[in-house]
Amino acid sequence: MTESPYVLITPARNEEAFIEKTLESVIKQTVLPMRWVIVNDGSTDSTAAKIRPYLTDNPWITLVDLPVRRERHFAAKVYAFNAGQEKVRDLNYAVIGNLDADVSLDADHFQFLMNEFIKDPTLGVAGTVFQEHGYNSATDSFEGEAHVSGQCQMFRRECFQGIGGYTPNKAGGIDWMAVTHARMIGWKTRSFREKSFFHHRRLGTAERGRLASSFSYGEKDYYLGGHPVWELFRVVYRMAKPPYIVDGGALGLGYLWALMTREQRVVSVDLMRFHRKEQMQKLRAILRSVLALKRIDSFQPSASSETR
Repeated sequence: MTESPYVLITPARNEEAFIEKTLESVIKQTVLPMRWVIVNDGSTDSTAAKIRPYLTDNPWITLVDLPVRRERHFAAKVYAFNAGQEKVRDLNYAVIGNLDADVSLDADHFQFLMNEFIKDPTLGVAGTVFQEHGYNSATDSFEGEAHVSGQCQMFRRECFQGIGGYTPNKAGGIDWMAVTHARMIGWKTRSFREKSFFHHRRLGTAERGRLASSFSYGEKDYYLGGHPVWELFRVVYRMAKPPYIVDGGALGLGYLWALMTREQRVVSVDLMRFHRKEQMQKLRAILRSVLALKRIDSFQPSASSETR
């Protein structure tokens, strides 16, 4: 991989509010993709109309229109991505990216990530941290550096082929399953802190409110095999952040509801076992860090005992 040729696929459904921000961000990249396929996934708004003016001056952008569908579910994103992947099947690219249609990126975002793939041949999935209004994944997430958020995931081609691509699941978790599966088969995955992007729509709130989104994430934590002890700490952590109590409470209720109704888990036993092992390792590391800070604080002299 010398110039790090890459391609991008963007499934877009009813993204008229933000798609132009994403278009402008990609067009201004210091290293452009070989091909960028935007898949209009049956939008009923002006998403396609906002994309078309960009096609004439940027022949490396391709628009694919899929028919309108009634049902909205996460598996549709995989079907749209696969439709876009068909358009780049014969290209000699090294990295394939899944880019959401509601993000803004620095001009050197993809140049930075491509350089990381060059430096580390064991790097299978790469991305960066992201920000939303009132949220920063670098400081407000429990996931850690090994998790790469689904709004912008870049896969080494061999890694993406090794995991069999994205797994369509109507309930969600497709991005997480792909990254975790990559680690399970031996690839490194990393969300770099040196750069970030802005996500204009709060994660998980498309066509639903914040509390409903948190409840849904709690359900998803269960059916993706999350450890109950990890979930407890996650709920407490979320309760301590605005909006206090209610957001974390909705998350916990979602997990408990899925537990009581015995929702079918969508991951293999091996992947669930691997996931829980990682969660417990991270939790122990977090607790060790907290205890170490408390020990340091206990040795700090109080203001009244300082030598004058």
